[in-house]
Amino acid sequence: MERVRFAVYGVGPVGSLITRYGLEKDWMELVGAFDIDPLKIGRDVGEVIGLSEKIGVVVEKPSIDVLRTIKPDIVLHATGSFLDKVYEQILDAVRAGSDIISTCETLSYPYYRYPELASRLDLEAKKNNSTILGVGINPGFLLDLLPAVLTTPCIKVEKVTARRVIDASKRRESFRRKIGLGLDQLTFNEKIERGELTAHVGYAESVYLLADALHLKIDSVYEKQDAITADREIKIENMVIQHGSVRGIRGYGVGLIRGREVIRVEFTAIAGAEEEFEEIIIDGAPRIAWRSIGGTPGDLATSAVVLNYVPIVLDSDPGLAIVTRLRAPSYCSSYQGV
Repeated sequence: MERVRFAVYGVGPVGSLITRYGLEKDWMELVGAFDIDPLKIGRDVGEVIGLSEKIGVVVEKPSIDVLRTIKPDIVLHATGSFLDKVYEQILDAVRAGSDIISTCETLSYPYYRYPELASRLDLEAKKNNSTILGVGINPGFLLDLLPAVLTTPCIKVEKVTARRVIDASKRRESFRRKIGLGLDQLTFNEKIERGELTAHVGYAESVYLLADALHLKIDSVYEKQDAITADREIKIENMVIQHGSVRGIRGYGVGLIRGREVIRVEFTAIAGAEEEFEEIIIDGAPRIAWRSIGGTPGDLATSAVVLNYVPIVLDSDPGLAIVTRLRAPSYCSSYQGV
């Protein structure tokens, strides 16, 4: 069996997990790794991602020439949340003739924020016989694709609500910074306004993905997120959150049809959460309520989603894809397509 030749673009926390677990699959072969961090460039990937041995692939500065030379079947991309910031990175992979899966949240449904870029990417992908997919655990699965699947036994659906609650104190440091943990609320609001903090990205994308799966023509979508402040001093690993400082964030996205709320997705990340869970409620016939126990670890699950979509993307038609229009994903133990 010829193995799938893959490259990883972005060897940060999520990219490192994608690399590590991709290396464990006997049907995949790592042929390239890219990053802009000078402390990583020139080092063996095994060393960078914390393996006990070198694997013979060196982290390189991103280059379309290198991509064209190594010719990966697929590029697994994990660098940023906003398509306008990573557009050229995506385009390089496409122009090198590779398929690409990206964790970029706004690429999961790019027609909302970036319709022109989406159109251009679709044209470039078809011209270069490439498939592009933006996917992760959220958006991409927990608050959009999974709720859509859970409507399967319904004869009627009036409203879908999907919630996720995580304990921010258990997440990596970069995530804690992303949601402004420990900041005073005024500083948090200013940083959010200036774009220095993003908190969660993808509420509207999840709404549109779910609407697409259910063939709902929503009239409008709005999203909002706010800081949750601590009502007491909270001690977590390597930091103390003072009373009145930011303990986490709570946000939501809502889809409306003729002024009626038909889709609601909610995400809460809070330090010291009493429990972690996902909850999906489908108001319809029959009414369905589903709830997980213990929640889903975001980084590990994101890497799994990306890797399990590799065979699906490799077998898909060229162009810009979204998860709701591809065949259903599942755990992939082997692949015979290449």
